[in-house]
Amino acid sequence: MRRALLSVAVVALVGAGAAWWLTAPDNLPASALDGVTGDAGRGQVLFAAAGCGSCHIAPGAEETDSPVLSGGRRFATQFGTFVAPNISPSPQGIGDWSDYQVVNAVMRGVDDEGRHLYPAFPWNAYNKATVQDVADIVAYIRTLPPSDAGSLPHELSFPFDIRQSLGGWKLLFEHRDWVLQGDLTPEQERGRYLVEALGHCGECHTPRNALGGLDRSAWLAGAPDPAGKGRVPNITPAGLDWSEDDIVTMLQSGFTPDYDVVGGEMAQVVRNTAQLSDEDRAAIAAYLKAVPPVESTAPQPGAGDSTAEEGTASDEGDS
Repeated sequence: MRRALLSVAVVALVGAGAAWWLTAPDNLPASALDGVTGDAGRGQVLFAAAGCGSCHIAPGAEETDSPVLSGGRRFATQFGTFVAPNISPSPQGIGDWSDYQVVNAVMRGVDDEGRHLYPAFPWNAYNKATVQDVADIVAYIRTLPPSDAGSLPHELSFPFDIRQSLGGWKLLFEHRDWVLQGDLTPEQERGRYLVEALGHCGECHTPRNALGGLDRSAWLAGAPDPAGKGRVPNITPAGLDWSEDDIVTMLQSGFTPDYDVVGGEMAQVVRNTAQLSDEDRAAIAAYLKAVPPVESTAPQPGAGDSTAEEGTASDEGDS
C-alpha cells in the first residue's frame, strides 16, 4: 500500500510539473530587440492602426493629439468584466517596464512579472506584427503624458481568475499564422497585415467558441457583441457587398454607400483608420474583398451597429 501511494504521489507530481511546464509563458527571445530602435514618429500612425487609444483612454476623456492612456474603460463579457489598465509612461503604467517587456506583452501576452495576460487584450493578433512596428508604437507611447491613475483589477469569477490556466488556453487557441493564405498581391498582403495583425479586426468580427477561442472557419463572418448588445456584423463578401471604393470611403470618413454614418464602436475605428494613408485604406479594402465569403445572420454595418475592430479589450498592461 505504501508503494502504491508513493507511486501515485510521484505520478501526480510529474503530472503537475508537466502541466506547469506546458502552461508556462512563451516569451520572445531575449535577442528579439537586438538592432531594433523604436521610431516615435512612425509609431504614431501605427498606434492608430493598432487602436491602442480606443481602449486605454479613460472613459469620457477628451481625445487629443497627445492622449492620456490612464485606462479604466470596462469591457463586459460572459467571463466577467475586464478593465483596461494604465499604459501611460508613468510608474503606475509602463514607465518602469523595459522596451522588451512591453513588446513581449504585446506579442506574447506576458506581463513584466511573467504572468499570462488575458486574451481580452488582442495579443493573439499582435503576435503577427513585426517587432519593429511594435517597438515604434512603444517609442510613441513613451512620448505621451504620464498618468498616476492606478490600474483597476479585472472582475472575474472562478475559474477564469486563474492566470496560469491561460497557458492552456494559449496551447489550444493561440494562432501565429495568417488566416488568409495563398497567392496574394502585395496590396492584399499589406491589407492582411493591417486587418489580421495591427487592426485585429477578427477579435470582434469573428465568432468564438465556449472558451473564447476564435472560430477561424467563420473568419470575419460576424459575432454576438460580447457585452450582449446585438451583433458585430459580417464583413466577408457574403455580408458586405460594398465596392472597394465604398470601403475606403467609410474607413476615411465614416460615410456608407447608403448615405449613412457608422456609429457605436465603429466610429472610433474610423477615427483611427482616417489617420492611415490612402494606400493602407485601399489595402484593407482589397483584403476584405479577398477573404472567403461566409454566410451568417449578422446585420450589415450601419449607423447603429455595435462594431468594434479595435478589439474587445486592448489591455497592454495588466490584462
